[in-house]
Amino acid sequence: MRSCPVGLRRGVGPPWLMAQRLVLRRLLSLTIRTLPLQGQRMLSGPLAPRAPLVPHGKAFGTSASCRSTFNVQDGSDFQDRVVNNPKPVVVDFHAQWCGPCKILGPRLEKMVAKQEGKVLMAKVDIDDHTDLAIEYEVSAVPTVLAMKNGDVVDKFVGIKDEDQLEAFLKKLIGA
Repeated sequence: MRSCPVGLRRGVGPPWLMAQRLVLRRLLSLTIRTLPLQGQRMLSGPLAPRAPLVPHGKAFGTSASCRSTFNVQDGSDFQDRVVNNPKPVVVDFHAQWCGPCKILGPRLEKMVAKQEGKVLMAKVDIDDHTDLAIEYEVSAVPTVLAMKNGDVVDKFVGIKDEDQLEAFLKKLIGA
């Protein structure tokens, strides 16, 4: 089983440090949300946005994978789309810097898409959503939770092959 321990990454440490990073990230996000609208004077220098701001949560693709997989935007989005979802949801806690996550993510998306809408997949970047990682006791990535009716019913850490992922999903669906 390969996984990336969260505490071994430079800049990530004990939960109190992760909480400090969360507060700083939220403070900075408030600054970004209050940027002027198009046509108004924009910031210049290192704080200026490098690309146009796009509303979060928009799906650009139309494949089954795009309909059954989504990126969690914030805590309330997680509550609405995962915890309060009547369908079973697989939650993939991952990070951009994690090699095993880059292998597991597409493999898991493919397996979820094969279930034809019986299960959904939520992707949570632990660097963007430290609060969710702390709340669900994620200590290494990739960590995958199986949630049904708002409760965690199963969990695994590290990479799994397609047969193991299929068994994990079938157990969650109840097939």
